[in-house]
Parts: sequence; structure tokens; C-alpha cells
Amino acid sequence: MRWFWFVFSLIILSPASPLKAQVIVIDTGHSLAHYGALSASGKTEFSFNQRLAKLIADNLTQAGHQVIRMGEDGKMDFLLNRVRHTDKANLFVSIHHDSIQQAWQDAGRQHEFSGYAVFVSTENPYYHDSLRCALAIGQALQAAGKLPSLYHATAIPGENRPLLDAQYGIHRYDNLAVLKKAQSPAILIEAGVIVNPIEERQLLKPQQVKLLAKTITNAIHNCLS
Repeated sequence: MRWFWFVFSLIILSPASPLKAQVIVIDTGHSLAHYGALSASGKTEFSFNQRLAKLIADNLTQAGHQVIRMGEDGKMDFLLNRVRHTDKANLFVSIHHDSIQQAWQDAGRQHEFSGYAVFVSTENPYYHDSLRCALAIGQALQAAGKLPSLYHATAIPGENRPLLDAQYGIHRYDNLAVLKKAQSPAILIEAGVIVNPIEERQLLKPQQVKLLAKTITNAIHNCLS
């Protein structure tokens, strides 16, 4: 009986093996020169992206998938280079962290916005598969206690991204280059709002980042299995 429970615990606690190894491109959004947003404490978005993307890529590799990492060294500034291997991939995932419009930051509204957002493009040749994986990620993040930010659906210049699923934070962004030009299903994840000082502190905690990475990894694994 003890042997049974030992084996059972290994099955429950070990990550599931993929039915078939998949090829997944993990893109670290932005670069050292074009670092994206600045957090509430002045850290670059790229540094947040780099940390989370590495954990996701490592987790997927450990689960048996083949991972192609793009932009991890911070030297990739030409956007379309990021999707050049997607013709051989089953999924492209671009990792980002979020900001809000500068006018709203100047007005002190940083505390009003938090949470994740997921984007897909209807111009992607595998839009329906992209949406399926986006929903899997949104559902997994909610199950892990995360809430979606609907900021990008706000009807103001520069935003106004149509919501495909408000409950799970899935947005449509048709002309986003890496989503539109990818030759595989493609999604972009904004993992949290780093201009919000409370959310930034959470996103700097190693255990929180590990939980976020594990949640996204499992969702990717499940949507491709």
C-alpha cells in the first residue's frame, strides 16, 4: 500500500509529459535599446519580460517540448525577425508587461489598473488555434487567482482593442506585427501592469513570478496536447 501511494504521488506531482513534443517560440518582448515601459520604480519592461520568458521557456523544455527563444539577449530590434522560425512552430508566444497611457500616469491613475491581458490577431493564418490557446491561458490565470485588465478595450486613442472574451481578458489586435505575420498560432501576453506600484512589487517576488510562469506553461502545454 505504501508503494502505491508513493507511485501515485509521483504521478500527481510530476509535470505531465506531452502526448507529442511541440515546437514553441518564446519571444522576450522589447530589447535593451527599446526597453518598453518603465515600472513604478524605474525598472525596464524588458527586464520583467526577460525573467518571465526564461522561466516559461525552461519549464516547457523540462516538459519535453522544443523551445525556440527569440530576443532573450536584448539585441533583437527588428520585429519581424522574431517570427522568422514560426513556419516550423506549433505556437508563438510573446511575453510582455503592461503600462497605461502617459496622460493617465501624469494624472496619478496608476493604482486603478492591474492584471493581465492576452492578444490575438484575426489576420493570423491560424487565428482560431490562436484564440483557443489564448482562452486556455486566460482561464488558467484566473484559476490561479489572477484577474484580467480590460484597460486596452477603453475607447480612447491608442487603445480601443475589441474584447473577444471579457471574462478571460482576450483582446483582438489585428495589426500587431508579430501576431499578424507569424506562420503559426500566435499570442501576446501582458503579464501585469508594472506602472502600478502594488502590482510591480508582486511581479518582483520570485515565487510570484514562478507561479505565473508555471500557470502559463501548463496552459500552453494543455492547449497543444
